[in-house]
Amino acid sequence: MVKIMKIKFIFLALVFIIIIKSLADKIPFTTTSTVSIQEAQKGLNFHNKVRAEVGNQPLKLSAELANYAQAWANNLAVNNNCTMKHRPQEGVWKQKYGENIFWGSGKAISFTPLIASGEWYKEIENYQHKPLEIANLEKVGHYTQMIWHDTSEIGFGLAKCQNGEIIIVANYNPPGNYINEKPY
Repeated sequence: MVKIMKIKFIFLALVFIIIIKSLADKIPFTTTSTVSIQEAQKGLNFHNKVRAEVGNQPLKLSAELANYAQAWANNLAVNNNCTMKHRPQEGVWKQKYGENIFWGSGKAISFTPLIASGEWYKEIENYQHKPLEIANLEKVGHYTQMIWHDTSEIGFGLAKCQNGEIIIVANYNPPGNYINEKPY
């Protein structure tokens, strides 16, 4: 009888662990990002669709990256007059992740990470399936960061500028876009 109780307990414990693990990716996390979990998920889903096209692993949302992206989006909206500018390589705002930035204006459109991701994806037209070079990075860098083979996490931030324009930042961990390397 005791042996049966132990087996039942172990079985229930295993079932509980399996359920918790399967829900772990679906439990919303808290961030400072103004991007809702639903909008972040749409941007993530688009990235993962694009990554699947080239056989790369799916990304996961990261609260840390969402906070990081939001801080830079806020900085661009408030301190840089809504100008798209990547984080510097040194100093207080030092860049430590991969980064894509989107700027949008117009009252008829509600800009989201999904729309920004679609715009970054358009660079696929310029990608020639060869290692990155300084000469082609500007034309394909957003797309190649989206699909970079080692990247496993993403976070989005969105800020509205005083003039109504929108800045969307995506940060990627680990970063990609290394010169003389292929993204997949």
